[in-house]
Formats: sequence, C-alpha cells, structure tokens
Amino acid sequence: MVNARQVAVYDGEFSLYRGGSLLNPVFAYETWGQLNAARDNAILIFTGLSPSAHAASSPNDATPGWWEDMIGRDKPIDTNRYFVVCVNSLGSCFGSTGPASINPRTGELYRLDFPVLSLEDVARGGYEVLRHLEIDHLYAVLGPSMGGMSALAFEAMFSGMSERLVLMSSGLRSLPFSIALRSLQREMIRRDPEFMEGNYAADRPPLIGMRMARKLGMITYRSAEEWRQRFGRERTQSDYSGDPFGLVFEVESYLDHHARKFTGQFDPNCYLYLSRASDMFDIAAHGASIEAALARVQAKKILIIGVKTDFLFPIYQQQELADGLAKAGRQVEYVALDSLQGHDSFLVDMDSYRPLIAGFFA
Repeated sequence: MVNARQVAVYDGEFSLYRGGSLLNPVFAYETWGQLNAARDNAILIFTGLSPSAHAASSPNDATPGWWEDMIGRDKPIDTNRYFVVCVNSLGSCFGSTGPASINPRTGELYRLDFPVLSLEDVARGGYEVLRHLEIDHLYAVLGPSMGGMSALAFEAMFSGMSERLVLMSSGLRSLPFSIALRSLQREMIRRDPEFMEGNYAADRPPLIGMRMARKLGMITYRSAEEWRQRFGRERTQSDYSGDPFGLVFEVESYLDHHARKFTGQFDPNCYLYLSRASDMFDIAAHGASIEAALARVQAKKILIIGVKTDFLFPIYQQQELADGLAKAGRQVEYVALDSLQGHDSFLVDMDSYRPLIAGFFA
C-alpha cells in the first residue's frame, strides 16, 4: 500500500521564531475528504509530541491512524463533509524537517546543529501546508496536548483564519511540574553513553536513555487509579528467578513493552527538540499579557476538553483556558471528563470523546 504522506516544500530561508533558519524545509502532512468549491471546509489538526501525520487510515494507507475512531466517513469528524489535514510537526522524524534530516548546507544530518525549535514554528509549519494547498480559511483548528499549544499559537499568529477551535488536555503555557518531568526525560537520554553529544550512530542510538524517558512518559500519561484497577499487584512470575530487580509485576512489564516499542520508532534528537519546545511555550508571548494574547484568538466557537485525572496538563489548566477565552468574548464550551486514562484519554477513551467531537462538528 502506498504511504499517504505528502510534503509541502518551503522555497528558501525559513526563519524560526527564536532565531536561526532552515533552508528549504519540508512539512509532511496527510489529508482525508474533499475540499469544497468554496474552499472553506478544511480542518487542521496538530499532533502531540510523538505521533506522525497519520491520524487515520485512507485508500492510500490502510494502516490504522492514531485517531482512527475519530476521522472518516460518518465518524465524528466526518470526511463526507470536511477536508481534514493533519501535519507532522516541524522537528519531528516522520517526514518533516528535523534534527534527523539532512542539512542541505552541509550534506550532513542536522543533529544538534538544528536551530532552537518553538511551537510557533510548528504552528507556522501548519500554515505553510495550508498555503501549499491554497487554503486561506479554515472551518476549524484542533490539537491535543502539545498539539493544543501549537493550535493556540496558530490562532494567535494567524488571527481570524479559522471559524472554530478545539483544544484537548493542553494549556496556556507549560507549568513547572511538566517542565521538570520533561527535563528529567531529556537528561536520561543525554546521559546515556551512546548519546555521544547527539552524534550517535544510526545502529547504536541511546536505547537505555530513550527507554527510561518513555517509561517516565507513560507513567505521566495515565492515572494512578487506572494503574490500580488495571494491574493491581498482579505478577508476571511467582519468584525473582535469580534477579532481585527483574520485571516481577505486570505494570513493570507493561512499561517495558511500551519503552522497547517506542525506541525503534522515534529519533532521540527529535524528541529532545520537541520536548524543549513544549517547555518554552507561553501564549503571553503573543501580547502584553495573557489576556491580550487571547484576544487575538478570533475563532467564533471553541471547545475545551480536560480530564480530571490528567496530572501532566491538570484540569485547572483547561479551566484557565476556557475562562480566558470566554473573557475575551468567545463562545466557549468547557467539558471536564472523569476518564480514568489521564492525559492519554484523548487517544484511548473514545466512548467519552466521540460524542463531544461529533456534537461540536455536527
């Protein structure tokens, strides 16, 4: 099956938000549905830190996407009605230019010579894809987690371009707790002896550091109550089999499985750059204050979804988003879900999310 990924190429110097530039960068994306005659039925989706642009299957790529239950014919984001565009973040390793790409100026991988990355650059990448598709007006912009902050940056930078906005498990800025967690994840990667200041060999990446970082990430993506109900104190073995610190409990094996799976999929340098970009985001940078920045968001109808068990982007951050946008005069619907799955609820608790998204796009 042919990969559905497409690319938009920027011709020339692409200046980054915090300085530096990229020569002829590319932005990977996928699409579903058809653009209507008025060219105003497009929905732009920004992703979380690690997903690609493959949000759903298509005739060109039948593999399930990370939001398979949400996008498609007669699904909540109905491709009979909407033209859906999902972009891979600038700085990622799934087709868009990032640290794992070749620097056309040197012919070598960028690695840590890649300029400082910001979510504003990710947002502008989405804008460049729209320019490539000759779309100058959107029905909606949507994003979860890091993608929600990218979507908010898009709204501030390209004010008035979209009619609607959906933010899920996101925030106005990164808070100290999430910054601290990501800082520890980055240190785990950078202290791996195989990291070699970012110059690791393709066949010898810093696997231990990436696995540790992913395990910590998985712990923050779910809730303690889910761990209790799902795993309890179930064991994979009845004794220690000669290793007093082996994988004895089911929850340990679960984390190890996901860590090993992730290390074969994501480039470590790309992970570092996107992680740091998330830390640095603050919507107040787009005005003299948070209030001034939110006044730039012109979407007429907004949906904010948070999860009470999410401790990476706590529920009060979603309330803060909703209150700030309502104060700016926008029509805001705010929903606080009781989902057990914590931050990952937007990926796994489809029974809660489907009716909300379907109602908003009905």
